[in-house]
Amino acid sequence: MISIKRVYTPPSPDDGTRLLVDRLWPRGISKEKAHLDGWLKDAAPSDKLRKWFGHDAARWPEFEKQYLAELAQQGERLLLLFQAYNKKNITLVYAAKDTGHNNAIILKEYLDKNLTKAKP
Repeated sequence: MISIKRVYTPPSPDDGTRLLVDRLWPRGISKEKAHLDGWLKDAAPSDKLRKWFGHDAARWPEFEKQYLAELAQQGERLLLLFQAYNKKNITLVYAAKDTGHNNAIILKEYLDKNLTKAKP
């Protein structure tokens, strides 16, 4: 099971493996307080795309389209990485204030769709 959570929300035992999926380290939080098992910068949008989006909800549809294209380019390498973690619950951790428009939402949907296909 894959879920998403803001890095500023306290962790819980149900989180399982907690993976930061942002390109930049979240402001004002220490590594100890974040309780992360990994930081997957390559699963985050490119710097160019991240800066263009700027958390502007009006750009969400185009951001989603471009980010999915970036994820598709990583293809099997990315899926293999998540399959290795997929032995228990995974929580994709992000820092954005907007809980309805952030890369973790798109990444979760991508993984839910593609990891199911990739399973034997």
